Amino acid sequence: MAVLVDGFIVSAAVLGLVRSAPATRPSFLFAHRSTEPGHQRVLEALEATPLLDLRLRLGEASGALLALSLLDHACALHSRMATFASAGVPESGA
Repeated sequence: MAVLVDGFIVSAAVLGLVRSAPATRPSFLFAHRSTEPGHQRVLEALEATPLLDLRLRLGEASGALLALSLLDHACALHSRMATFASAGVPESGA
């Protein structure tokens, strides 16, 4: 299961979890990089690249809501994209 992590406080909690249970790390997607000074350090410790870097500091999961929309669209694009075969693209001779 994928878990979308929002902001500095939740990222810090995730860092504690990952340090105690490293096998959980692949489950986390990081929504955004906040302007909180410590957030960059936490993301680095988690080797995390956030989906968005919009200099947010609003709270109320605003970064996660924006990232969720991005993930929804990416999944829709991936699942609805035609294959070469279904689009009638001929195989290359190379």
